[in-house]
Amino acid sequence: MARVRHLPRSLPSTPPRPFVRALGLVAVVLFGAWLGLLVVGSVRTPVGPMDTTMTLRPSLSGGTKINVSPLGALELDSHHAPVRLDVDIDRLDPVRSEALVQHPERLAGLEDEVGADVGAGARELAVRSCVAVVSGATALGLAVYRRPRRALAAGGLALALLTASGVGAYATWNPESVLEPKFSGLLSSAPSVVGDARSIVTDFDVYQQELARLVTNVTKLYDATSTLPVYSPNPATLRVLHVSDIHLNPAAWHIIGSLVEQYDIDVIIDSGDTMDHGTAVENSFLDPIGDLGAPYVWVRGNHDSAVTQQYLAGKKRFRNVHVLDEGRAVDVGGLRVAGIGDPEFTPDRTGPEQAEGVEREAGVRLAAALRAGQRAGAPADIAVTHEPEAARQTDGTVPLVLAGHVHHRQNELMKGGTRLMVEGSTGGGGLRAVQNKKPEQVLASVLYLDRSTRRLQAWDEITLGGLGLTTAEVSRHLPEEGRPDATPSPIRFG
Repeated sequence: MARVRHLPRSLPSTPPRPFVRALGLVAVVLFGAWLGLLVVGSVRTPVGPMDTTMTLRPSLSGGTKINVSPLGALELDSHHAPVRLDVDIDRLDPVRSEALVQHPERLAGLEDEVGADVGAGARELAVRSCVAVVSGATALGLAVYRRPRRALAAGGLALALLTASGVGAYATWNPESVLEPKFSGLLSSAPSVVGDARSIVTDFDVYQQELARLVTNVTKLYDATSTLPVYSPNPATLRVLHVSDIHLNPAAWHIIGSLVEQYDIDVIIDSGDTMDHGTAVENSFLDPIGDLGAPYVWVRGNHDSAVTQQYLAGKKRFRNVHVLDEGRAVDVGGLRVAGIGDPEFTPDRTGPEQAEGVEREAGVRLAAALRAGQRAGAPADIAVTHEPEAARQTDGTVPLVLAGHVHHRQNELMKGGTRLMVEGSTGGGGLRAVQNKKPEQVLASVLYLDRSTRRLQAWDEITLGGLGLTTAEVSRHLPEEGRPDATPSPIRFG
């Protein structure tokens, strides 16, 4: 009799654990919501004379991005939530634009019109995005689970996540973010897009007006011939270009000249290390300074020799150059600037660089000269050193002190009320940059000061791509004491 072999029974499948099911549901909801936003989560709406597209996009950092084609983009830190608002300016409507050109008096009411348009577009976008997120999550849930109840759960979860994102955006909403926009794109258009420091501080009271001002600035970038306008700075603002650590990079002169022209710079301040070895052979590198079109205030860096200083001090050669050392002060461009050269000269490793504390001692001497100027009734508005350690010794004796040396930016309001601003390398690290794995960025800053009080109102940090790169970024910053309705912090002299 044949033996019958019994096959083992198949074990029942183990159902997935609850947290695995929940994780899968969340993944379906997020992917479905993203697909919904991608397909229908945008609104085309007119904003003043422009046709725009507003879109909500998933994002880890949030914020608002205004794309101004072909000039670049403005980024605003407007909120912190997992969604970002993208505003694409598609085109300038020729009929509405021509009406503004022919009737410039209508610009006075453009801000109200833009505010109303933005509000209407935002409301429509909110409704459309809600429908897109819920529909996308529900549809994908039905496709994956094939159960209406699970699909409705996915849609409900999507609605809850969207509501939480909206609450987060509302709770972190920062209407003053437009005061500190970040511009990336064509450098020549940056001043017009970002705007003038004084008008930003005094004219922006509420978010709609702030956004309208930005849109107005974008509108002014276009005219009937599609050319960029000339930047018109506020006459009540002094503009200082701070450069440092050029290190024999000839491209720096072209960059500085362009910034002087674009921003209508009143004074250029160079906080040293213009050279690399400080030899007489390098002196001809300095010759373009005479053609930059603005007064040039300079202090010696640790790569600049006495030979370099003597060459720049030649008045017949450089009528626009003011060399500062040992606390000497000059009145230039509506400002009084005092400075001291770096006591070290490091390329040949000879001299006082071996002594400890020489930078601090130089700063102490500069502070003493600043106090003497105060007692004589001629206080300085800006002090300049090369080394930040020397600059720190001036705290409480001057509103603003500038430095360089470290090849990266630092900004600090010190205990005595003096703001220390350290600039990076305007020469991108100089020729030594080719030794690095990545090119060093080219850095410079435009400082805006009130013409009457000579206090700092705002500054633009300009960052250009280094060797072989063509990127440009301009970030607007305001000191806390310079914001609307803020009380400036006093300088404690003594």
